[in-house]
Amino acid sequence: MRVAKILSVEPIPGKSKIVKGTIDLGNEKRDVIIGGAQYYKPEELVGRIVIALVNLEPRSIAGVESSAMLFAADSGEKPFWLTVTEDVPLGTKIK
Repeated sequence: MRVAKILSVEPIPGKSKIVKGTIDLGNEKRDVIIGGAQYYKPEELVGRIVIALVNLEPRSIAGVESSAMLFAADSGEKPFWLTVTEDVPLGTKIK
Protein backbone atom coordinates (compact mmCIF):
# COMPACT_ATOMS: atom_id res chain seq x y z
CA MET A 1 0.00 0.00 0.00
CA ARG A 2 1.27 3.46 -0.85
CA VAL A 3 0.27 7.10 -0.67
CA ALA A 4 -0.85 8.39 -4.07
CA LYS A 5 -2.37 11.48 -5.65
CA ILE A 6 -5.14 11.38 -8.24
CA LEU A 7 -3.79 13.35 -11.22
CA SER A 8 -6.61 12.98 -13.72
CA VAL A 9 -10.05 11.48 -14.13
CA GLU A 10 -11.87 10.74 -17.36
CA PRO A 11 -15.19 9.07 -18.14
CA ILE A 12 -15.42 5.57 -19.57
CA PRO A 13 -17.92 5.42 -22.44
CA GLY A 14 -21.10 3.61 -21.39
CA LYS A 15 -20.19 3.53 -17.69
CA SER A 16 -21.74 5.77 -15.02
CA LYS A 17 -20.37 4.25 -11.80
CA ILE A 18 -16.67 4.02 -12.68
CA VAL A 19 -14.09 6.33 -14.26
CA LYS A 20 -10.50 5.96 -15.43
CA GLY A 21 -8.00 7.74 -13.20
CA THR A 22 -4.28 8.29 -13.27
CA ILE A 23 -2.45 8.29 -9.94
CA ASP A 24 1.01 9.58 -9.03
CA LEU A 25 3.06 7.30 -6.77
CA GLY A 26 6.02 9.66 -6.60
CA ASN A 27 8.34 7.68 -8.86
CA GLU A 28 5.70 6.41 -11.31
CA LYS A 29 2.21 7.00 -12.60
CA ARG A 30 -0.44 4.32 -13.01
CA ASP A 31 -3.92 4.03 -14.46
CA VAL A 32 -6.65 2.86 -12.11
CA ILE A 33 -10.40 2.33 -12.19
CA ILE A 34 -12.15 4.54 -9.64
CA GLY A 35 -15.60 3.52 -8.42
CA GLY A 36 -18.33 5.75 -7.03
CA ALA A 37 -18.37 8.07 -10.05
CA GLN A 38 -22.08 8.71 -9.51
CA TYR A 39 -21.23 10.38 -6.17
CA TYR A 40 -18.21 12.49 -7.16
CA LYS A 41 -17.54 15.00 -9.91
CA PRO A 42 -14.13 14.55 -11.59
CA GLU A 43 -12.89 17.84 -10.11
CA GLU A 44 -13.69 16.51 -6.61
CA LEU A 45 -11.33 13.57 -7.19
CA VAL A 46 -8.43 15.27 -9.00
CA GLY A 47 -5.78 16.32 -6.50
CA ARG A 48 -7.08 14.03 -3.76
CA ILE A 49 -4.46 12.12 -1.76
CA VAL A 50 -5.47 8.45 -1.46
CA ILE A 51 -4.15 5.08 -0.33
CA ALA A 52 -3.47 2.65 -3.17
CA LEU A 53 -2.74 -1.06 -3.25
CA VAL A 54 -0.06 -1.37 -5.92
CA ASN A 55 1.19 -4.96 -5.81
CA LEU A 56 -1.72 -6.39 -7.82
CA GLU A 57 -1.54 -7.88 -11.30
CA PRO A 58 -2.97 -5.41 -13.85
CA ARG A 59 -6.59 -6.14 -14.69
CA SER A 60 -8.75 -4.99 -17.57
CA ILE A 61 -12.06 -3.48 -16.46
CA ALA A 62 -14.44 -1.96 -19.04
CA GLY A 63 -11.60 -2.00 -21.56
CA VAL A 64 -9.23 -0.06 -19.28
CA GLU A 65 -6.15 -1.67 -17.73
CA SER A 66 -6.12 -0.92 -14.01
CA SER A 67 -2.80 -1.48 -12.22
CA ALA A 68 -3.75 -0.45 -8.69
CA MET A 69 -6.75 -0.36 -6.36
CA LEU A 70 -7.78 2.57 -4.17
CA PHE A 71 -8.91 1.95 -0.60
CA ALA A 72 -12.25 3.29 0.55
CA ALA A 73 -14.66 2.94 3.42
CA ASP A 74 -18.16 2.24 2.14
CA SER A 75 -21.29 3.57 3.76
CA GLY A 76 -24.07 2.08 1.72
CA GLU A 77 -22.74 2.33 -1.81
CA LYS A 78 -20.78 5.59 -1.54
CA PRO A 79 -17.02 5.19 -1.18
CA PHE A 80 -15.11 7.45 1.22
CA TRP A 81 -11.51 7.43 -0.01
CA LEU A 82 -8.90 6.66 2.65
CA THR A 83 -6.18 9.26 3.00
CA VAL A 84 -3.49 10.65 5.30
CA THR A 85 -3.95 13.81 7.31
CA GLU A 86 -0.43 15.19 7.10
CA ASP A 87 1.90 16.06 4.23
CA VAL A 88 3.36 12.66 3.31
CA PRO A 89 5.54 12.17 0.20
CA LEU A 90 3.80 10.38 -2.64
CA GLY A 91 4.81 6.73 -2.86
CA THR A 92 5.35 6.39 0.89
CA LYS A 93 4.68 2.82 2.05
CA ILE A 94 1.80 2.19 4.42
CA LYS A 95 2.78 -0.22 7.23
